[in-house]
Amino acid sequence: QVQLVESGGGLVQAGGSLRLSCAVSGRTFGSYAMGWFRQAPGKEREFVAAISWSGTRTYSADSVKGRFTISRDNAKNTVYLQMNSLKPEDTAVYYCNAVSDAMVVDGMGLPLFDSWGQGTQVTVSS
Repeated sequence: QVQLVESGGGLVQAGGSLRLSCAVSGRTFGSYAMGWFRQAPGKEREFVAAISWSGTRTYSADSVKGRFTISRDNAKNTVYLQMNSLKPEDTAVYYCNAVSDAMVVDGMGLPLFDSWGQGTQVTVSS
């Protein structure tokens, strides 16, 4: 049974920064591409960023490109999301999941694990 535990969220003013972490257990972390997703109130979950299993390739949604950076540490079974220049529209619950390789190419892949973590709340005030 895979476990995904997100952390690092909080309340921040517009223009500020946060670093999210996602610890993965129960699967061979280094075998999977990983991705971050977010869900704002009343909206569907959306893709944010993805990283290849080796960490050498990344892809980000246009809405966060140039502001958010995804990275991973395979020795720690952890994937990160560095969020800079935060905007009120970034307010959401953020989740991680393994993703298909296609998501790292053009953001059009699929999350792989049926079970999601509890997510971490990010609130950006104006």
